[in-house]
Amino acid sequence: MAVHQDDISLDTRGYRHMQDITDAVARIVAASGILTGTAHVFNVGSTGTLGTIEFEPGLQRDLPDLLDRLAPPSREYGHEQTWGDGNGHSHLQATLLGCEITVPVTEGRPLLGTWQQIIHLECDIRPHRRRIVVTVHGE
Repeated sequence: MAVHQDDISLDTRGYRHMQDITDAVARIVAASGILTGTAHVFNVGSTGTLGTIEFEPGLQRDLPDLLDRLAPPSREYGHEQTWGDGNGHSHLQATLLGCEITVPVTEGRPLLGTWQQIIHLECDIRPHRRRIVVTVHGE
């Protein structure tokens, strides 16, 4: 079994900034030379998240809106009592969605539905340079 690993570097604008990283992941999968296997995609950091969604303007608003209803910005979180940095909700929102996804690789490409893109969502209140690690396993 072969293994190939590479990084994607993302600059975010801060809270609620969603980016489509499908093409970047596909380039790493293609460069790996692996035809069949899996691509594991991991966000390094505790306030950024990954997932799949139809990357269109309505859902780019709807997903962050949903997260704000589940874990709204507030100074009442324990994290705020400890650090007072205004991003307690950011940690909780990122935890709800998770920091990693695994996508099948078929015929040298990530296997995704027609309306399914791989996204990064910034949950922190500040902009970040994010490191996304893509590890491709297979043959």
